[in-house]
Amino acid sequence: MAGAFLNVSSSIQERIFVTKPFVHLHLHTEYSIVDSTVRIPALMNKAASNAMPAVAMTDQGNMFALVKFFRRAFEYGVKPLIGADLRVRNPDEPDRPFSLVLLSQDQMGYRNLTRLGSRSYLEGQTRGVAMIEPEWLDESRSKSLIALSGGINGDIGRALAGGHENTAAKRLDHWLSVFRDRFYLEVSRVGRP
Repeated sequence: MAGAFLNVSSSIQERIFVTKPFVHLHLHTEYSIVDSTVRIPALMNKAASNAMPAVAMTDQGNMFALVKFFRRAFEYGVKPLIGADLRVRNPDEPDRPFSLVLLSQDQMGYRNLTRLGSRSYLEGQTRGVAMIEPEWLDESRSKSLIALSGGINGDIGRALAGGHENTAAKRLDHWLSVFRDRFYLEVSRVGRP
């Protein structure tokens, strides 16, 4: 992050950070056991000390940390954003599901998210990995949910990385038809030119 401001004075940097706060929208905690060691108390301490107004918890396939996350967020004065990084079954490669991050906008979004998560465990497991079926996300079950594309691990990201721009465009059109103006492409630095 510091490299982005190499040619900017510190007073300008301070104004940028004060007027443009940063909010994590895709963040795994220690409850994403396989790929994160971020502990919730330390996360909230860091978020508060960096004046982050909010932070999302999007653990992989679960919301097990929800109560702990909510309580700590309120203790530190940080708005908790509730979500999950769900696996979407890949019909072409069943062993390589896609990632789709869903954030709840309100109570209805929370209910839809919990229903999808529960259904993934009850009906969608493959080799112990809970997955949702793409058809489970229709207009009614996606109400009040904001979707992030999953970056390089999402269906659009994988299509782009594989040089399949037409496939990526079709997948984008599909998600836009489901989520409308609540679908966002995730962009991340991957160290490629």
